[in-house]
Amino acid sequence: MSAASRMTILLTGVNGQVGFELQRSLQGLGTVVALNRHALDLDKAEQIRRAVREVKPSLIVNPAAYTAVDRAETETDAAVRANAKAPAILAEEAKRLNAALVHFSTDYVFDGTKEGAYVEDDVTNPQNVYGSSKLAGEQAIAATGCDHLIFRTSWVYGTRGKNFLNTMLRLAAERDELSVVADQHGAPTWSNTIAALTSNVLAQSVALRNDDAREWWHAHGGVYHLTSYGATTWHGFAEAIFELAGIDKKPVVKPIPASAYPTLGKRPANSRLSNDKLVAAFGVRAPDWREALRLCLAAD
Repeated sequence: MSAASRMTILLTGVNGQVGFELQRSLQGLGTVVALNRHALDLDKAEQIRRAVREVKPSLIVNPAAYTAVDRAETETDAAVRANAKAPAILAEEAKRLNAALVHFSTDYVFDGTKEGAYVEDDVTNPQNVYGSSKLAGEQAIAATGCDHLIFRTSWVYGTRGKNFLNTMLRLAAERDELSVVADQHGAPTWSNTIAALTSNVLAQSVALRNDDAREWWHAHGGVYHLTSYGATTWHGFAEAIFELAGIDKKPVVKPIPASAYPTLGKRPANSRLSNDKLVAAFGVRAPDWREALRLCLAAD
């Protein structure tokens, strides 16, 4: 695909945190056909195939997913359909159209027992259904042989939807004291950061002519980690939210172990992901998590 020819981009999950941001950031790269769940439901295989074949995209960008980590433990089939089977269908259709696929995955493909930051080639060992279904999606995409990029991210938040940031801001107005887990480590990552870096990476291929673009995908395709820089705990994230949001009467944030806040889906103690491969391949670098949080709160 060349810069002179306006390519068609099929974007799923446009009402989600990352999908909403991608709809804006992808605009300069081609004609974006943004589909919500009514038009492309990850639970309906034939609808997925029909939507892709009607749009005939050169690029499919798939941020849509089943993200209810705890509910996935009892709704396993639904999680697998959305996170494993749907990406497989998108990849199969991309392969048939000679198109490329961008997909988003998670830190939860790892078990969290490593001391340092995980790199892309570390052994995966998901500890919950959500992580297992996302890993199955990664593997299914690779198995089709389509041109693809898979971006693993972590602790996604934004001003839209259900996420830790919005939950903390709501609870701050309701309670004087909060208990927040302090022994799980990761990088809170703003949905805008994910969209901006994804678009920056894709712009590098869009600027190339057909043969060079195909070679670019062959050379760069695969799995990459894409998170904010630095790391904190959920407790540290909560305290930063209250500090940077300028809340007059901040609740007391009490640190607790994960064992004191049991959940159906087990979370990894270490969710830190290394971004070195992303930086080396594409020259893009996410901001530090605190700086991104500051920008997010200022943009609200």
